[in-house]
Amino acid sequence: LPRADQPHVHALYGLCRYADEIVDAPDRGSIAERAAALDALRARFDRDLAAGRSDHPVLAAVVDTVQQLSIDPELLRRFFASMRMDLSVSGYRTHAELERYMDGSAAVIGELMLPVLRPPDPDAARDGARALGVAFQLTNFLRDVDEDLDRGRVYLPLEDLERFGADPRRRVADAPWRAFSRFQIDRIRGIYREADAGIELLPSRSASVIRAARVLYSGILDRIEAADHDVFSARARIATPIKVAVVGRELVRRTPSNTAGRVTPRSSPRPLPAER
Repeated sequence: LPRADQPHVHALYGLCRYADEIVDAPDRGSIAERAAALDALRARFDRDLAAGRSDHPVLAAVVDTVQQLSIDPELLRRFFASMRMDLSVSGYRTHAELERYMDGSAAVIGELMLPVLRPPDPDAARDGARALGVAFQLTNFLRDVDEDLDRGRVYLPLEDLERFGADPRRRVADAPWRAFSRFQIDRIRGIYREADAGIELLPSRSASVIRAARVLYSGILDRIEAADHDVFSARARIATPIKVAVVGRELVRRTPSNTAGRVTPRSSPRPLPAER
């Protein structure tokens, strides 16, 4: 991304990480204490935004980004609401319930990034941006189920697990778990395909960056399949040389001469290079 836009990405990422640490870090105290700290952060954001400035080590950059890019503060409030759910909700009965959580934890991140990515028609690109945020998070949920169990949470729809007779608490990639994992991967790939249409609406420079992230993240699903859906023994990862190759490939494929500021449409992103 252009150098001038990078601090805005850093500001939004910093807020997400800081809120995550409040919710998940064991040294942050009891659930009640962590809830109070998160509520205080949200209240401080509202006060500092109203004041037009902040001296908070994280919120100073966030307030500046919100003001410079004219971001709707309600997007950040939806984010805080979902982070608050992590302190009281340990599972989700249906995919629709999980989607309500992901509205503020994932879809809203796509919306927050739109002013940074500068699509010619933000309204047209919004659904794709939301879908990509959701696809990224669902990929995380499947890859990190073992870590989330350690925190007492399961971000997988209970009704779908029951349909296949799968129980992640067994931490074994048995036949029911593999059947569920295949189903979930198909669902996530469908959401990535929804997101692809939005990527094509971005300016060439932004599209190349986001497409690289999309290819790398969706590649985690390939790694899960290659491990026969065993997400309990080891974390699915993309090797650094593969990351470098994908980023380089997408940068080379930029089409800045497109006068509409759009990338050349392509049916689907190219897959990851093979690992050696």
